[in-house]
Amino acid sequence: MLQPHTLKPTHGSKHRVKRIGRGNASGHGTSSTRGGKGQTARSGGSRGLKRLGFKALMQQTPKLRGFHSHYQKPSEVYLSELSKHFQTGDHITVATLKEKKLLGTNAMTAKIIGSGELSKKFIVEGIGATKNAAEKIKAAGGEIKK
Repeated sequence: MLQPHTLKPTHGSKHRVKRIGRGNASGHGTSSTRGGKGQTARSGGSRGLKRLGFKALMQQTPKLRGFHSHYQKPSEVYLSELSKHFQTGDHITVATLKEKKLLGTNAMTAKIIGSGELSKKFIVEGIGATKNAAEKIKAAGGEIKK
């Protein structure tokens, strides 16, 4: 029998209103049903970096501290080594330094450092030199060409 206390709306006719942005206790707080930002907001965010085990792998790899330049530093050559391995009047280049094994095979550039005495006259081409080394080479009668 139909009575007022037995009346109900038909199934599916009523919808619950989401009260968004009313705190976490409501179930719709923080991002307020709008999803996450960053990786989770992008397409494919559920794959890739979030793979199982990736976090553990990242924690095992050490952090690289400081600045790491991509440019190779010039290899150092001392004036005392030049006076031992070269004769007076020799042309000194990166190639001749590699022949005398004063530089490694992978060295691209070199720089002469002014430690030691120099009495021989050299012509230095395509090699950098410190201020002290340049003064000593010129005082011995040598030249530095770029």
